[in-house]
Amino acid sequence: MKRGLLLAALLALGACAPDAGLRADDVGETLRLPAEHVPGGFFTRICRPAAAGPARLVVINHGSPGDPAVRPTMRPTPCGAEAVRWFTSRGYIVAMPMRRGYGETGGAWAEHFGGCQRGDYASAGRETARDILSAVRAMQGRGEVARGPAVVVGQSAGGWGALALAAQNPAEVSLIVNMAGGRGGWQGGVANSVCQPEHLVRAAGEFGTTARTPSLWIYTANDSFFNHALAQRMVGAWRDAGATADFQAIGPFGRDGHSMFFGAGGSAVWGPLVGASLRN
Repeated sequence: MKRGLLLAALLALGACAPDAGLRADDVGETLRLPAEHVPGGFFTRICRPAAAGPARLVVINHGSPGDPAVRPTMRPTPCGAEAVRWFTSRGYIVAMPMRRGYGETGGAWAEHFGGCQRGDYASAGRETARDILSAVRAMQGRGEVARGPAVVVGQSAGGWGALALAAQNPAEVSLIVNMAGGRGGWQGGVANSVCQPEHLVRAAGEFGTTARTPSLWIYTANDSFFNHALAQRMVGAWRDAGATADFQAIGPFGRDGHSMFFGAGGSAVWGPLVGASLRN
């Protein structure tokens, strides 16, 4: 894989890392969350807060690499990762499911958008949302999860799926956190080249027609997948369709802001924004 494509794949994945060499505290618990539409269920890592008793649920959703060969190798981010610890240190229980076609969940990949010519981002997002909501419901059936709605966080393709989920307004979810969400970035292995960006904007408007779940959108100035100009077009279409959003166009982060959510020091930037939304 070319260097640029490798970088793009790593940035897009977000929640994936091998378990070899991890401390027991970083592994947490890995199990299969049942789902009617997924034989064997979703391979999931669960990370728990220090305090005993039922805890409010946060479900973190990974991105998607452009190279199909990378998908089977994906693993959920360790519990010791900064982004995960930000939530568990505040008393949340965190679940990180691998969706259909990724990692040990396996099966057919469901999130294809028909190639660049078609660019069917709305359908791809809805398939992602289907897996996210199923995982949320499965977690909410566990005794360690407090009653009440969950917080759904998504990075890159996971963020796009979280927006598609917001369009469904599930009672099981109280807040959507979209971290650099979108699809079709790095078209042809080129940074800031998005396949059919107008289709992405149109799909955001389609989701916004029905979305009423509160949402926080965070995009950095140096995101090599979805820059501020495109993100502002997406949220503009979302709002024009009738939905509301707390849109945060923040400054550059590291070499590529697309990595901010899982990146070292990232929580110092996004943490106050997420914290404010959690308090609202």
